[in-house]
Amino acid sequence: MTTPDSSQIAITFTPVPLTRQRHDGWTPGTQRRFIDALGALGSVGQAVRAVDMTRASAYRLRARPGADSFAAAWDQAIDIGRARMFDVAMTRALDGHTIIRITRGGAFTLDQGVARHLVAAAIRDAPSPPPNMP
Repeated sequence: MTTPDSSQIAITFTPVPLTRQRHDGWTPGTQRRFIDALGALGSVGQAVRAVDMTRASAYRLRARPGADSFAAAWDQAIDIGRARMFDVAMTRALDGHTIIRITRGGAFTLDQGVARHLVAAAIRDAPSPPPNMP
């Protein structure tokens, strides 16, 4: 899996200092790509898959001594990612969606419409506004 486009995400942080560097471990570059993916996807599970790491190792890295900057970047990135996913869900819900069903005989049906269940889910799981907003 490739890392999502991170052109709109600019979160600066100090990578977690590691006593040993592994080429397949949490290098500073992997940490940066993880934060970028987290900001793009809003999901720890999807972000670790994007950088070929595991969820457990990400949480262990976050808990290490010296990970304060990384943890703060994580929190900021997940807020950005969840807000982005909320926007995507609302757009799909309000603009509608198309479902094409094809039968074994080759006939098909086309359903289009507003996804009310997506609107309800998006409103229920709406991200909280930033602290500086009323």
